[in-house]
Amino acid sequence: MNSKFKGTGVALVTPFHKQGTIDFSALEKLIEHTIAGGVNYLVVQGTTAETATLTKEEKHAVSDFIVDTVDKRVPLMIGIGGNNTQEMMNQLRTMSFEGYDAILSVTPYYNKPQQRGLYLHYKNLAAVSPLPIVMYNVPGRTSVNMKAETTLDLANELDNIIGIKEASGNIEQIMDIIRRKPKDFLVISGDDLLTAPLLGMGADGLISVAANAFPKEISELVNFGLKGDLKKMREIHYRLTDLIKALFADGNPSGIKAVLEIKGIISNNLRLPLVKIEKNLYNTLSALVQELESVSQLSN
Repeated sequence: MNSKFKGTGVALVTPFHKQGTIDFSALEKLIEHTIAGGVNYLVVQGTTAETATLTKEEKHAVSDFIVDTVDKRVPLMIGIGGNNTQEMMNQLRTMSFEGYDAILSVTPYYNKPQQRGLYLHYKNLAAVSPLPIVMYNVPGRTSVNMKAETTLDLANELDNIIGIKEASGNIEQIMDIIRRKPKDFLVISGDDLLTAPLLGMGADGLISVAANAFPKEISELVNFGLKGDLKKMREIHYRLTDLIKALFADGNPSGIKAVLEIKGIISNNLRLPLVKIEKNLYNTLSALVQELESVSQLSN
């Protein structure tokens, strides 16, 4: 099971029509684009999908549509997270996860739980989850950092907690987890820009935002890193650095949706409270995309 989630995962966006309804045709186009680009798995209804703005009915419709469209060509991971442990347990007991291979579950937000609370939250989820769980530590969004000791306690004690998506940005913390983790426990980068150094330290891959638009380039970067070809990994990393920085300059998924529009894959529509990026940044991203594509054509 763990090997299914080594490599590159894509945190899929949710395309919308101008009037705000879900654009399933564009979603299908995006799925085909990412799979053709060589990614290893897809992540459904994470933060990048604007999941907080979807109704319960829309979540089910999107989830089922992705399962049918992918048709088992790549593994699927679905986001199930919240700050009410009992409600999360109820969801895990009652939801259908047919077609999915694992659950991505963010640390509880807003409540600011202690480390013991984080530990017990995941322990209780693991007790009822029908699928393996990948934890998600992103203190920039949740306001609480899950420390290495807490992650390692859960990794060592619970067999169906198979990994962590680490987006703390704390290299020392992530390095400590990699150094001391059980052999098969996955440490997955949650930050496109930090993936190259994390792969160099022994991380198992990336759940990427940028791979929505650049699945081939991101997959190659990760594959070279996993093979130990650091020279080629660095070449791609530095080729993408400016673009990735600009991608997140005015929030996510506002940046990646703009780039996907520039590339002609989906329309650049978001749901409030998110809005489109400013025109100057859009122009910068457009120029960076054109530059990257010119370099790619030359290398081919």
